[in-house]
Amino acid sequence: MLQSEIDALRAATVSPQRHFIAGAPAESSAGMSLDVISPIDGRRLTTIADGNAADIDRAVVAARRVYDSGAWSRVAPAERKRVLLRFADLVESHALELAVLGVRDNGTEIGMAYKAEPLSAAGSIRYYAEAIDKVYGEIAPTSRDVLGLIHREPLGVIGVIVPWNFPLMIGAWKIAPALAAGNSVVVKPPETASLTLLRLAVLATEAGLPDGVLNVVTGRGATAGEALAMHMDVDVLAFTGSGPVGRRLLEYSARSNLKRVYLELGGKSPNVVFNDVVDVKQAARVSVNGIFRNSGQVCVAGSRLLVQSGIYDRFMSELLAVTSKLKIGDPLDLGSDIGAVNSDAQLSRNLHVVRTAEEEGGERLCGGERLHEASGGYYMAPAIFAGVNPGMQLWREEVFGPVLAVTWFEDEEDAVRLANASTYGLAAAVWTGSLRTAHRMVRAINAGVVHVNTYGGTDLTVPLGGFRQSGFGRDKSLHALDEYTDRKTAWISL
Repeated sequence: MLQSEIDALRAATVSPQRHFIAGAPAESSAGMSLDVISPIDGRRLTTIADGNAADIDRAVVAARRVYDSGAWSRVAPAERKRVLLRFADLVESHALELAVLGVRDNGTEIGMAYKAEPLSAAGSIRYYAEAIDKVYGEIAPTSRDVLGLIHREPLGVIGVIVPWNFPLMIGAWKIAPALAAGNSVVVKPPETASLTLLRLAVLATEAGLPDGVLNVVTGRGATAGEALAMHMDVDVLAFTGSGPVGRRLLEYSARSNLKRVYLELGGKSPNVVFNDVVDVKQAARVSVNGIFRNSGQVCVAGSRLLVQSGIYDRFMSELLAVTSKLKIGDPLDLGSDIGAVNSDAQLSRNLHVVRTAEEEGGERLCGGERLHEASGGYYMAPAIFAGVNPGMQLWREEVFGPVLAVTWFEDEEDAVRLANASTYGLAAAVWTGSLRTAHRMVRAINAGVVHVNTYGGTDLTVPLGGFRQSGFGRDKSLHALDEYTDRKTAWISL
């Protein structure tokens, strides 16, 4: 990946984008569009179709038609594998193009976006392609005069709604297992990060996916998103995003056809550092990355830092030193450590959180101000607040921005109490040189993923999902196939 290649792709004009339905671009039925504003400079990059219920219905009808035809749902797993492997190869071969397009759309720093978006998406597609012809049904342990078979079958039409921080990566976590299992999919991308998912659908068709198996309808959550969630012919809805939207999706399921809904709703993840941490410098460096990468716009971000009192001053000194060296700027510059905040609205919310934290008594140690305003882009200096307690908004609420809440604790019991003082339960981390402490903390912390002596970096072999108000259901690993398949029993008298 060379800067000259990135700059050439940056200069490319992006034509107005339409929906992708039944294997081809499709105009919005109402003829409406939305501006795509690049967070790099605040300028209009292009437009996307502003979809409505009619557009969603066209996509669902196309998805149901091809599903019922069996052109994908009833072909042999080995054949689906072949097409999906070609799909993964195409995504990988277009990785830089996809990464730059995505950065222009949502502002993630290119070094992270290249790996976390197209390469991760290609990896997910390849993983489920390779897995699907190795997933077996079951034979029940019945008496000799009965044969009990348990078949695993696709569910039908899957609705997918993804967030703007990593639309390709998170989209692929849902799209890939759904397709591998034989389902058809309708995706509603985020308004502020739709471009790469539209391109993904085109590549899927080029790979040989039958028309209508993967459809993308762009537009606003309140129109296209609600229509997808309310549609009577959508069998499953898979969503990553905010808690309030997740609650509405559950209501829509109850009001429509009781479709299954799987939710990943973010978190306020604790990052716990004990006095006996083996390498203070490494722990501080990884902790900075764990909260500030992608401008803090990461669902598993370690946004609450808990440091044991005996090491607190030393650790905070290292943490501030690492933070002070971060370069925040143009996300398409390979020299930038952190890119842009996704939108003007999100930047305004982040700055409001900083003001509120100060009003509630938090001590701002660094950052928290807007940067590079003259560029027109949406940049923010990473903020660290000390003295944050469970009664403060910064402790309780997910910011989804580069703002870190810090406190100290005395002992393990205190650490567990503080770590679990949250309505969320998505991720956590523990830094310690004691294997006993690590195991006890893994068991004690209420989170779907607990890292030990690291933060982040899990791969497709393990599931991702939360406890409490971080939602339910799991992305990644073979467990994800459970969300896009059902079990059918055959009871055969012999």
